[in-house]
Amino acid sequence: MTQQWLDEQQQQTWRAWLTVAELLPRVLDAQLQRDAGISHAAYVVLAMLSESPTRSRRMSDLARRANQSQSRLSHTVARLEDRGWVRRERAADDGRGSLAVLTDAGWEVVKTVAPGHVDAVREAVFAPLTDEQTRLLGETLDAVVERLDPDRSLRVD
Repeated sequence: MTQQWLDEQQQQTWRAWLTVAELLPRVLDAQLQRDAGISHAAYVVLAMLSESPTRSRRMSDLARRANQSQSRLSHTVARLEDRGWVRRERAADDGRGSLAVLTDAGWEVVKTVAPGHVDAVREAVFAPLTDEQTRLLGETLDAVVERLDPDRSLRVD
């Protein structure tokens, strides 16, 4: 069987993707470190909690939404607890699960940091694109996600 290499266009696209995957987290981390002294991973946890009507989520659900392993999420939440931005509670409905709860102080951090984060995302990702390129990028990424997770078990809508 002969090896099928990526063609020139695929290779160029793949390398561009790898570069974006490397540089974008750095840019977003730098903005969040500068504005709040936190990592992008920690910000995503705060944001996912802030989007819940109760400002809380089961740790297992939060791990999926924040795209973190249970172990990494536990460490992230511990750091946020140390800052008084998150607290853990037992789930009231079954007493078995653990909830992460966004505190009032954590909510204030989200409200303060979110506008700068949105600006950083807009500048890094969308500013160089036309509306048509943005639409195509969204469709393209949706197609890749669908291939990677066809049964929708790895993502939360």
